[in-house]
Amino acid sequence: MSIPQSGGGPITDQSQLAGYLEAGCKPKDDWRIGTEHEKFGYCKDTLKPLPYDGERSIRAMLEGLRDTYGWAPVEEGGNLIGLEKDGANVSLEPGGQLELSGAPLETIHQTCDEVNEHLREVQDIADRIGAGFIGLGAAPEWTHEDMPMMPKGRYRLMTDYMGRVGTHGTQMMYRTCTVQVNLDFASEADMVQKFRVALALQPVATALFANSPFFDGKPNGHKSWRSRVWRGLDDARTGMLPFVFEDGMGFERYVDYALDVPMYFVYRDGKYIDALGQSFRDFLKGELPALPGEVPTLSDWADHLTTIFPEARIKKFMEMRGADGGPWRRICALPAFWTGIMYDQSALDAAWDLIKGWDAETREALRVAASEDALDAVVGSIRMKDLAAQALEISRAGLKARARPASGGMIPDERHFLNTLEDSVEDGRTPADELLAHYHGDWNGDLSKIYGAYSY
Repeated sequence: MSIPQSGGGPITDQSQLAGYLEAGCKPKDDWRIGTEHEKFGYCKDTLKPLPYDGERSIRAMLEGLRDTYGWAPVEEGGNLIGLEKDGANVSLEPGGQLELSGAPLETIHQTCDEVNEHLREVQDIADRIGAGFIGLGAAPEWTHEDMPMMPKGRYRLMTDYMGRVGTHGTQMMYRTCTVQVNLDFASEADMVQKFRVALALQPVATALFANSPFFDGKPNGHKSWRSRVWRGLDDARTGMLPFVFEDGMGFERYVDYALDVPMYFVYRDGKYIDALGQSFRDFLKGELPALPGEVPTLSDWADHLTTIFPEARIKKFMEMRGADGGPWRRICALPAFWTGIMYDQSALDAAWDLIKGWDAETREALRVAASEDALDAVVGSIRMKDLAAQALEISRAGLKARARPASGGMIPDERHFLNTLEDSVEDGRTPADELLAHYHGDWNGDLSKIYGAYSY
């Protein structure tokens, strides 16, 4: 999850809220790719999650990365809770999931180099302390009681609130991992087209990257339990956002939606102030119970936008949020999939033609079916496997048109990063299908074998 935002003076007019989003518009030459991925750390001897403190711990991992590889520390309340270097940051999810938020980069080649370097660094430090890391969409065996809580103020507030508004909120916080990509837009109209395509095709990403068929030590009946968790979290801040497809969609309409999402907190002087369930609209009027008489700053608005969790969302860029965490090849494949669709206008238009006839019920049904059946999903006349093949064809054409070669020019473009996804469509097997085959086959129902077979 996000680190506190900074910068920006008091908000004196509501138009500044849409202006904040619009300020993200960039000419195409300045578009970049930012990839984020999370992974679970565990103790190799016990196969239990890493605690925050101790010789084998999250703190030890952060200290090792800081001291060995030159990352700058990020602290909260005297605790080391993150790292920064070269436009990237390492942060902690509530249960200690280690997240790399990559730097904004120009090509998928650079993104994959960044991922590989990060995983090499993590493996080096983990090997020194007897830890391992694994990429899955959900923790396969660990219970809620097994999970540590990282020493971040926003997580204490959120843990309490999640239990009041949904059934799966703490599962999301402590026992799931994702990979996502952040992309740019050129204008309000470009944002709207990309937002609609992103939301409509998010179930395809969920299906292709499905990698969480286990929970609480057994199969859970879903190929992507992480996706199922998001459907039971908090209806006020999650979902497929049907209004995005309505006439009049733009930055102002997204602001109206965001203002109606209940607040979590306000960040002041290094501390998170409880504003659970309170209204940003009241904050604009100086009537927030948590800070009576104060009006928000633009950094407060930026913080609030990080507490909204639809399947795709906008800030000063757009985030694609539908995929399970997974193996390194899929970490590189996720940004390739979306970049091919979003960063070439012909590809984007083709994607829009593919989905523009769907209604809100169809989009939601695809979301549900993707979490349950992945590429085997069928909604009406739509077969997910066929839809994924069409989306990949569009993405491949977009990456070819981008024609971004690797360093040295030996690889002419970025299409090969889609190979692992195309293999899945060809044989109909997602990572979840592969895991289930092992579980019911050579693992004989012993989930502990997942760590040796699938850790980085």
